[in-house]
Amino acid sequence: MLSFYILSLIVTAKAELLPGSCSFQESICDYMSDPAFLSWTLDSSGHFITAEERVQEDQGKAVLLGPDVDQQDWSCFRMVYQVTAGASLQVQKRTDGESFDQVLWTTQTPSDSWLIASIDLQNSTETFKIVIEGKLGEEEGSSVSIYEIKISDKYCIECDFEEAHLCGYTNQRNRYMNWRVGRSDDATLTDGAGQYMCVNSTDTKSFQEVAELVSPMTTVPMSGCLSFQYQQDHAGDHLFSLFSRDQAGQYQELWRADLPGNKHVDWSPEARVWIPVQVDLKAPYPIELVFEGAFNSPHGGYVLLDDISFSPEFCHAGTEPTFDPSIANCDFESGYCQYVQTLWRRVSVKPNIYSAGDHTTGAGSFLLANSRSSLQSGYISRLFGPLMPGNQKYCLKFFYSLRGLSGTDQVLSAYLYYRDGTKQEQIWSQNEKIRNVWIAVELTIQSQKNAQVVFISTCKNVWSCGSVGLDDIEVSLGDCALLASSLSVPSHCDFETDLCGYTQDKEGDSSDWMLARGPTPTSYTGPRGDHTTGLGHYLHIEASVMLPGHKARLFSSSLRGSREPQCLQFYYHMYGSGIGQLSVYLQTGQENEDKLLWMSHGEQGISWLRASINYQYDQQHQIVFEATRGASVRSDIAIDDVIFERGICREYADDHTPHLSLSGDNNDIQSMTFK
Repeated sequence: MLSFYILSLIVTAKAELLPGSCSFQESICDYMSDPAFLSWTLDSSGHFITAEERVQEDQGKAVLLGPDVDQQDWSCFRMVYQVTAGASLQVQKRTDGESFDQVLWTTQTPSDSWLIASIDLQNSTETFKIVIEGKLGEEEGSSVSIYEIKISDKYCIECDFEEAHLCGYTNQRNRYMNWRVGRSDDATLTDGAGQYMCVNSTDTKSFQEVAELVSPMTTVPMSGCLSFQYQQDHAGDHLFSLFSRDQAGQYQELWRADLPGNKHVDWSPEARVWIPVQVDLKAPYPIELVFEGAFNSPHGGYVLLDDISFSPEFCHAGTEPTFDPSIANCDFESGYCQYVQTLWRRVSVKPNIYSAGDHTTGAGSFLLANSRSSLQSGYISRLFGPLMPGNQKYCLKFFYSLRGLSGTDQVLSAYLYYRDGTKQEQIWSQNEKIRNVWIAVELTIQSQKNAQVVFISTCKNVWSCGSVGLDDIEVSLGDCALLASSLSVPSHCDFETDLCGYTQDKEGDSSDWMLARGPTPTSYTGPRGDHTTGLGHYLHIEASVMLPGHKARLFSSSLRGSREPQCLQFYYHMYGSGIGQLSVYLQTGQENEDKLLWMSHGEQGISWLRASINYQYDQQHQIVFEATRGASVRSDIAIDDVIFERGICREYADDHTPHLSLSGDNNDIQSMTFK
């Protein structure tokens, strides 16, 4: 006889704890509170830890440091937690040699009950720590609590449903139809005693009743073979299907159970056996698995589900691997990559005060259409990208720049081109008219058929043609909007939402860095737009409110030291006849003077230029950006897109020497090199 229990998130099961796991019954195991922040306290009744009281007005963060974890195989980090009244919770991964922790998961959603977070930890040959950061809100009663942490050597979507938390699987609540926990010791129904999931048609009150069992959201790309077992009664009176569902709520059917009449399945009532299923799964971006039972009457039978597992190898040898979109990435520094062009020219521009260089480095290569060398009436410049498989979401990102003095209307468009002769489909056309600024474009592409992206620039007549540049094309799998809203990267700062932990010097300077968007107030100095998107934010010094020699200093957050080399990369803008100096220092707090890492002085042209600095320091430190105002108000200096990375800087590393100063009489408006 079957007995059923409603889905529950109450955690009562006792399982073998792996390193880094803790039930917080009588202690906090091998975890410890970071003494620099609020303390996590074990509740007086035991069973969970909490952070809920501010010691000082400005101290509202509690950091929990985990033990060293050495999991070379894929593992699942599962945490039962609760946040209230404006609080937030974040799980991070700390690895030696990294100045910043990697954000694995975050939430700000309040709840009056315990919730489950499931986080996949990919294979790693390095030992790491789990760091949990709880931030209290401004509201009264704000708190963060953790009931249990469990690290297991499996994928988070795997489950045998034996534990009460059901591996984070949840029932998509329906008024009548719901998945429930079943338990049986009847050997004719199962291979033995145990739990499984069940949905029964006797709960049906109307036509087309649907019950959905939803897995935890995957947190990292994964592909391979998904396996599970199911059992049906009255299979002809209901549908049992498996879907994937992305963060936008879009479903894709992965599998559907055979209907009666299939000669491979014995559908007789006596043959109540578990039927094994294997499905190839490709999840390059976060998805949920949705097991769906759909019934039309109370006599539609039932569905049982159990033993969901995953293997990184595809079920079928002939399955095509997940498409690698990086083949469509190109910065045009070394050539055209896998793009094929007609009347596009690869060019480079030396830094000058009249025409901007490329987007990648400010002094590298980009593509140019309708240049003086190819300008003829009726010409169409086409750039074809590599073929991309259909039935997939892609995020296409690229930068374009309007140049020259001619027309700017509809200079550049993007299309999907189909090789089967189907009419090409326009997916974007240029509408911004700002000149000499690299504008970012992001497009989500989804096509049922294989397609190529083609960039087209049309020159109808020589009087209305405008030159247009194209650079830094990048393609990734997924929806652009979802990728943009995904986890933040603390080591990257584009100043779009805040200062990313950077702070102004309150004592050692005479001015502040200012957040700006668009041109600075003073003409003939400063950038026209930011480096990140062309339409976003950057930091700069406003020379018109400073005196010659005045300085503005900006401090990074405190960085952990490392014996390994570190790469600091950023973009800077130094345009104006009175430009002073930009310097980058290493501040240790143990020496009287900061250590100079990099410096540039004098006018450097109208381009955003990339600086790359290799340095190594094995103790806690800060990076300082110092801008010095020059002789005149045309002395605005700006920075953007600051990135810290582990290891030596990649290509185009700066040699740490100042750039050559460019005065107004040695800038060449013709300084364009065709390749």
